Amino acid sequence: MSILTFHHLTQSFGAVDIFAGLSASIAHQARIGLVGANGIGKTTLLRILAGQARPMGGSVHVSRGVRLGYLRQEAESAFAALDNTVYQEMLTVFAGIQAQAAQLRQMEERMSQGDFSAELLDSYGCLLEAFELAGGYDYELRIQQTLTGLGFAAADWHLPLRHCSGGQKTRALLARLLLEEPDLLILDEPTNHLDVSAIEWLENTLRTWTGAMLIASHDRYFLDEVVNTVWEMSRNGLETYRGNYTAYLQQREERWDLRDAEFVAVRERFLKDLDFVKRNIARASTTDRAKGLLERLIREVKAVEIGGTGALNMNWARFAGEMGISGANWTVADVEQHIKALASPNPRHAQLVMRLRPSHRSGQLVLRSKDLVVGYPGKPLFAAQDIELPRQACAALIGPNGSGKSTLLRTLQGEIEPLAGRLWLGANLQTSYFAQAQQALDPARSVLDELLAQRHMLVSQARNHLARYLFRGEDVFKPVGALSGGERGRLALAILALDESNFLLLDEPTNHLDIPAQEVLQAALQDYAGTILLVSHDRYLIDRLATQIWELREGRLYIHDGDYQSFLTARAQALAAAPAPALPAYGQNGTAHRPANAVSLTEAEVKIGDLEAERFRLSQRLEEAAAAQQWTEIAALNRRYHALESELAALMTIWEQLAVA
Repeated sequence: MSILTFHHLTQSFGAVDIFAGLSASIAHQARIGLVGANGIGKTTLLRILAGQARPMGGSVHVSRGVRLGYLRQEAESAFAALDNTVYQEMLTVFAGIQAQAAQLRQMEERMSQGDFSAELLDSYGCLLEAFELAGGYDYELRIQQTLTGLGFAAADWHLPLRHCSGGQKTRALLARLLLEEPDLLILDEPTNHLDVSAIEWLENTLRTWTGAMLIASHDRYFLDEVVNTVWEMSRNGLETYRGNYTAYLQQREERWDLRDAEFVAVRERFLKDLDFVKRNIARASTTDRAKGLLERLIREVKAVEIGGTGALNMNWARFAGEMGISGANWTVADVEQHIKALASPNPRHAQLVMRLRPSHRSGQLVLRSKDLVVGYPGKPLFAAQDIELPRQACAALIGPNGSGKSTLLRTLQGEIEPLAGRLWLGANLQTSYFAQAQQALDPARSVLDELLAQRHMLVSQARNHLARYLFRGEDVFKPVGALSGGERGRLALAILALDESNFLLLDEPTNHLDIPAQEVLQAALQDYAGTILLVSHDRYLIDRLATQIWELREGRLYIHDGDYQSFLTARAQALAAAPAPALPAYGQNGTAHRPANAVSLTEAEVKIGDLEAERFRLSQRLEEAAAAQQWTEIAALNRRYHALESELAALMTIWEQLAVA
């Protein structure tokens, strides 16, 4: 059953059409990823579906009682009370539970003063049951787990929202939405502002999400993990693919190949029909047939121009009415001109073209280190396991922000001396560095002048090169300072391709690139015959390229000789072999203590079973105590029940960690 449906949605800003004629539906428990080029209208569509904007045409229907949750990219205006701390904002989700708790305390106070009326006892029992079912004993634990999972340190929980950064506000909004558990979760770039550990936590959370979700994201690995349907927005409209992101790529290629073949066949048929018209329209015996064929040809050419080859299978009158097509008084020469101008409907023909070719071959060993320590005088950042990076390898450098990734890149370029140990670069190396902030670009220059400043060439050659990176026409004269993040990234890649280096140092190369541009960059790097050191949060790119994983963790650089999947397997095995986290336990007075020994997966399962059995027995004893009006006993049992719920929740978290490991 669909919980949200939209028909023929159209949106435009001034004379610019963003999209037109979009129709689809979202079923209960749907898990949909929304992809498409930057500027195609993904955020606009999400805002319309979330009720934050009105379309120029079409309709949206949300089923009765369905609750929507919307994560916008900029969360500044999402909070009504900016004086709330992060933790207080999370508590607003549970205002109803808190009100129930206050009512329960008032009733208990009346009981302690001798009010044992049947009406009060009945109200107390009903309210206590509702409180338990609503999660009254574990909502604060849920808040703490969610904030921790999304990367909030405990010290930040009490930071007023007014003083939070933009990224912190976005994470706080995401945390609140997850706690609210809406029926349909609409997320616009949810992995922005999250580090890898927080993204992995979010993936695990969304895998067990019971509601529906619609997610726009440039994070291809994330989409692979959490969605089972992909909506692709393009200039052709909205298309649905079954499966995760990787499955979508395969299906899309198959569809594109089929459409290319259909387009070639249709274009050839048009030219064949046109040839018949040319040869017969002036002949008395065949002129009527030729004129009829010309009229049909005009309609079909117009249909393909507007709706692609698929429009040929539609009822012409209905299609013309829906798309506002009027008849055309074309001559035979006009028809021929329009046929020859027809372009394939596949969006891939507008993508950038990138080639990375080293000018010469490096030595077999590109990089080697011995007892290396990296950092600044008086502030070492990490000690490195000895490095050996062979020619044509790709090392992916991963680790939390601030751990020293950029410092290592600066050390490799000779900007910073190692604090200790030795570092050797191989023979015949020509190194190029791609900085995520593109600091080397001069904001005062035009795009064309910036390229010419990096490489002397004819203006015509420079413009042809820039055209491969989608800088065409007047775009080449735009000031670098006026470019968007994605445009700056494309310009930096265009300059990188001219270097013809055999060793690339890439710092977050996919930042600000839309998914089509990411795919082109990935293909270029896969075909590259040199050596790569890649710093990236893009796990999809790492998964496709890396032959070594360099992990910065707790002041040390660990070298894994293998691809990303073997690294994940090794990490899981290491977690399984390590002592499990200690379990919290509670004494009879409700105070927590920690056991001396950790538990195994089997022991955790046994403990969970014991606690669930004890919870059932406590529920029965609470019912008996309420029936017997044993108020002191009820209070003691409530405290124990609360402690047991917290213990069980913590144990389930540890069990999940052990099960994944």
